[in-house]
Amino acid sequence: MKKKLQVFVSSTYTDLVEERQIAVEAILNAGHIPAGMELFKAGDESQKETIKRWIDESDVYMLILGGRYGEIDDETGKSYTHWEYDYAGEVGKPRFAIVIQEDALEEKIQRFGSKVMEKKNPRKYEEFRKEVLAKISRFFSDEKDIKIAILESLKEQEDNKELKGWVSGENSANLENILQENLSLVKENIKLKERIEQMQQKRERESKFDGYSYEELINYLNHKKIKLPNLTAFEKVAGEEMSLFNLFMFFKDDFSIGIQNSYGMSDIQKFCFFDVAPPLLALNLLEKQKVAGKVYQRIQLSKNGQKFIAAYEMKQHTKPVF
Repeated sequence: MKKKLQVFVSSTYTDLVEERQIAVEAILNAGHIPAGMELFKAGDESQKETIKRWIDESDVYMLILGGRYGEIDDETGKSYTHWEYDYAGEVGKPRFAIVIQEDALEEKIQRFGSKVMEKKNPRKYEEFRKEVLAKISRFFSDEKDIKIAILESLKEQEDNKELKGWVSGENSANLENILQENLSLVKENIKLKERIEQMQQKRERESKFDGYSYEELINYLNHKKIKLPNLTAFEKVAGEEMSLFNLFMFFKDDFSIGIQNSYGMSDIQKFCFFDVAPPLLALNLLEKQKVAGKVYQRIQLSKNGQKFIAAYEMKQHTKPVF
């Protein structure tokens, strides 16, 4: 009587969506039951406990290792995929891994860009890869390799008498329907995860200022100093330095209206135009506009500048008041 093994499938997510789908289908086609955590967001302790329980209840642990190490778990200092792999070993689960060939990874990078390779923790990735390859593992380059590796590895595990497995098809006429429903749920979960990922990426792009985060801009503007001229407006602090951030906030209303380098501009306007504005222009917080029919130009807040000021004022507004 053939055993139905529950196989916990572990991998980084966004770079291995296709490979994970192929693995799930191969496990189902082999007559076994895939299990994974597609709907769980890494990082929550209760979810880590849930992952442990799923691994505990599974018969076999399978790792798909691509080119990424993955998000780091603050508690262990390892990626969540690495942590899952080690935990499965600690509780004595049979483990096998399929590891992407280097030429296949290069091809993947050409297709999808550098997001499918590890950039933050390359050393940790290499150490983990060596650890995996030192144990039961196989390489893959394409869909065929993944299917063959899974079929052969699970065939070996079917003969493992220590694995209890799940109910036989002889005892459950509806098992095939359950397996297909499982596959449908996994596919739906993958689609949901992709939509969530796309929404997160869109929200992250919208919160940026031409590639700079709000925190990066605040930090730069506070560290950038400009010497104050000997003007009446700065009578008590003339010759001292003030942060670009404070000057930007001080003159934000003037920049909102716009400052023109026209004949007869005041000394304070000259200071704003020629000293304060250039670094803000470089960051696209201000923009130059040519005045129709005139030889002079106007410098005023850009959309980025308006968004930055709005973000700053909102953060000030939401600070707790005691």
